Amino acid sequence: MTNDLIYRGAVELAGLLRSREVSAAEVLEAHLEQIDKLNPLINAVVTLDEEGARAAAAEADRKIVAGEPVGPLHGLPISFKDTANTAGMRTTFGHPNFRDHVPAENDLHVQRILDAGAIRVGKTNVPEFAAGSHTFNRLFGATRNPYDPGKSAGGSSGGAAAALAAGFQPIADGSDMGGSLRNPASFCNVVGLRPTPGMVPNTDGNNVFFPLGVAGPMGRTAADAALLFEVMTGASPDDPHSVFPAGPASPSAEPSPADFAGLRIAFAPSLGGRIPVSREVLDVIEPQAAALAALGAHVELDCPDLDGSEQVFRVLRAASFDSMWGEQLAAEPDAFNHFLAGNIREGGLLSGRDVVRAEEGMTRLIRKAAGFFERYDLVIAPASQLVPFDVDLEYPTEIEGQQLQNYLDWMRAPYLFTPLGLPALSVPAGFTPAGLPVGLQMVGARGSDARLLRLASAFEKISSCSSVRPQGAAVL
Repeated sequence: MTNDLIYRGAVELAGLLRSREVSAAEVLEAHLEQIDKLNPLINAVVTLDEEGARAAAAEADRKIVAGEPVGPLHGLPISFKDTANTAGMRTTFGHPNFRDHVPAENDLHVQRILDAGAIRVGKTNVPEFAAGSHTFNRLFGATRNPYDPGKSAGGSSGGAAAALAAGFQPIADGSDMGGSLRNPASFCNVVGLRPTPGMVPNTDGNNVFFPLGVAGPMGRTAADAALLFEVMTGASPDDPHSVFPAGPASPSAEPSPADFAGLRIAFAPSLGGRIPVSREVLDVIEPQAAALAALGAHVELDCPDLDGSEQVFRVLRAASFDSMWGEQLAAEPDAFNHFLAGNIREGGLLSGRDVVRAEEGMTRLIRKAAGFFERYDLVIAPASQLVPFDVDLEYPTEIEGQQLQNYLDWMRAPYLFTPLGLPALSVPAGFTPAGLPVGLQMVGARGSDARLLRLASAFEKISSCSSVRPQGAAVL
């Protein structure tokens, strides 16, 4: 039963807990046993509070037995991303300067998840200050991919994605600026949703007007991600851009492959020729596009207008890095890894005019995207340009013979969509001959998050790979 529990879906587990077929203590112990067995290899969970989690599980069981009202996540164990503030629990941001940092308060999305009944277990690994799509840092080292521990788990929510894939927890929180939910989901065969900005309020960052970074849900299935998404969403007075979702993310009717019939789908395998993509990735997603067409979808080669998106993303990202860390870098030149330090310095060279023009460029992209989604219902594209690469690399340096100039170049498949302000997710699409996961990126119109999750759930019935678990001595 123990091994069975760790791969039950969050939706199913929540039902079993409410019906008292299993207890929160049993569910927790199953996951703690899996963490104890595999985390020394995978290195996904970097802070662990077994005693606190057991006390919370006991209280969760007491509430169930007493017939008290319980939330939708009641009794589900979760370790939070190590960039999310957790009251009374260490939050390091993957940086040595914060190795002993213990926040006094929870971030809003953390509080909402706990209020919904989840059991806090620990924290999941991140790159230094969540900068980059490969999870390693000087404090804890690298997180390894459960499907091949010699490979990267992606990032920056790499610890979260690996924890899901390895059976450490049934749901996970993450965040995404340039693909930090989508890339690790692709690498680890799970679902990661970058929500429409405003769906999950930005109440904890230092700039409520910064549009690129959002928090979002992860799960082994779209249904599990939807369950968490409903808890994380909802307007807050601390974020004037936050909104209430139009409806529940969990569909009332079972999603079906028939949901794709008649849909107008733009297939953008190279984002209109803007990016190099590994042949291994294309060999997985091209047949999936054909499968959708066979179901009656109208699939055409097309892509939203992404001209200028590269400049917008890099300027606004660098400007925000300089704002956050420029003074610290000047005072402590060795405080940051070399590529993050380079980005901070780039931000310091920008003018106010550069930033405003980037914001104007983003305005144009958002308006063009609105017009594009009058013609299409969905965009499908690679979630990552590469399959998981060697864990010892800092970052890939070439794709299909094309040389990459820096650590951001291989992440363009997700981040070129970021300035458009659209919901985007990665859903498991298949595996390479070597058994490495590949995700399909789905992008919808602004505010269509719930519909996007439903379509991802329907797609899972076509690709049939969401249920494929890591194999081999490393994870059995």
